[in-house]
Amino acid sequence: MAILGILVAVAVFLETVSATSLGVVYTEGGMVQGENIRLGFRRHMDIFKGVPFADMPGRFEKPKPHPGWDGVMKTTEFRPRCLQPNLIATDSRGSEDCLYLNIWVPHGRSVSKDLPVMVWIYGGAFLVGGSMGANFLDNYLYSGQEISERGQVIVVTVGYRLGTLGFLSTGDSGIPGNYGLWDQQAAIAWVHRNIRSFGGDPDNITIFGESAGGASVSFQTLTPHNKGLIKRAITQSGVALCSWAVNRNPRWAAEEIALRVNCPTDHNMAACLKMTDPEQLTMAGFFDQTSSPDDPMIRKMYLIPVIDGDFLPDEPSSLFHNAADIDYMAGANDMDGFTFTTYDVPSINSDQVDTPIGDVKRLLVSYTKDKGAAGSEKAFSTYTSTWETNPSQKTIKKTVAEIGTDYMFLVPTQAALYLHAAKTITKHTYSYLFSEPNLMAGRFYPSWMGADHFDDVQYVFGRPFTKMTEYLPQHRDVSGHMIAYWTNFAKTGDPNEGGLEVPVTWPKFTSTGQQYLEIHHDMDQSYVKEKMRLRYVHFWTSVLPNLPSVFS
Repeated sequence: MAILGILVAVAVFLETVSATSLGVVYTEGGMVQGENIRLGFRRHMDIFKGVPFADMPGRFEKPKPHPGWDGVMKTTEFRPRCLQPNLIATDSRGSEDCLYLNIWVPHGRSVSKDLPVMVWIYGGAFLVGGSMGANFLDNYLYSGQEISERGQVIVVTVGYRLGTLGFLSTGDSGIPGNYGLWDQQAAIAWVHRNIRSFGGDPDNITIFGESAGGASVSFQTLTPHNKGLIKRAITQSGVALCSWAVNRNPRWAAEEIALRVNCPTDHNMAACLKMTDPEQLTMAGFFDQTSSPDDPMIRKMYLIPVIDGDFLPDEPSSLFHNAADIDYMAGANDMDGFTFTTYDVPSINSDQVDTPIGDVKRLLVSYTKDKGAAGSEKAFSTYTSTWETNPSQKTIKKTVAEIGTDYMFLVPTQAALYLHAAKTITKHTYSYLFSEPNLMAGRFYPSWMGADHFDDVQYVFGRPFTKMTEYLPQHRDVSGHMIAYWTNFAKTGDPNEGGLEVPVTWPKFTSTGQQYLEIHHDMDQSYVKEKMRLRYVHFWTSVLPNLPSVFS
């Protein structure tokens, strides 16, 4: 026994002194050194936190290259997130100096090289969010450690400007807008130029994101400014075609913010806004959040991307030729619109309060208002066509959640998949629907609840493996499945091939077959389906647009 103990001690000592690590890494700005952690026998990981990918940005200016630094920068602490309202919107938090990224690099018995790279773009309505550490307590959702180790990929998470500082636009050359998108693009380009030094393959970069991050990923594939930088893309619950992803009248919000910070709204507006205190600007960009079926929450996103003639030279639907050489995977959650729709129709989340059929009609009137009565009547007949003669409260409440889900997330995602599949010749397109029920279904949510917005993220980032007591074994199953599909796709462009075993073969999405995978913890071949919610996709993409508009 004593000899065995000595041998184990010697093995551990030898592994410790020869720990696989990149050590000091040379980047274009200077040298950086992260933290090396031991994950198991002959398994280590280098983690770099707060690596600058651009200089502190000028107010309402595109990002600029970092001037560099002398010596070795210790990159072991997260930097502040970009300036934004705090959780209760009473004050601002974060910093203007926020263009940093974080990198996770896994190693086996030797230092890694030529690994696929996955760059995460976080969501938060283009207004809040961050990849720099916990929101509160030990709640860091975007740690790349589990994906990186399990999938043997490098994970990068980036910061980008938000709200007023990231997305205000005067609708002209004064303040064109899209600064947050330019930040993301600068981060992708930095990764492409520097990731080889970290053991990554610059020619195998996958960008992925959720919600506003998913829409951002979509925009990054559509802009001509990323040609040759991105190999693959994954959008979760958000694409550039979403109704909430582009502001076609940005001037109104710019003038409203100008008035709030005592700036003129004439030709001096841009100059005044550029001189205004950044915290004041940030809080002025937080708009009224009250809503109803007649005035839905999703219509209250004003500080979002714009068609500026530069980053976005045209309508997103006309730019899919730029994504033709990128493999694309996209999907939504089966009740993605639930929380948002609950703001508009609170009764859908209550067994005690009935939801009147009139609320279904009112919501559809507001979603179809530019088509007038013809639009809302056609919408109502479409969504009630499967109802029983006297619909139950469960039927009515679920229908409201489905309307919100379809309108905000599912239909635009399907439209993006159609356009990608139609434009690409050699690349693959994959469609999914995530349906693992919310952990609180039957408690804080109705018993019929499926997957709400953001429910997928915890599984993609492997949280059930790091917070074992908060999850059941089935949640580790679905997390393992998603990490396998996502990282296989990042490696090969095929979610079924890449070294990790998957429970079901996921077929390609084509314009004719329109097959998709429903993702759930107990998936089998019956979870391969086709023509996702076709009746409703057809209504929103074909029937409604062809009705005459009541506004000229």
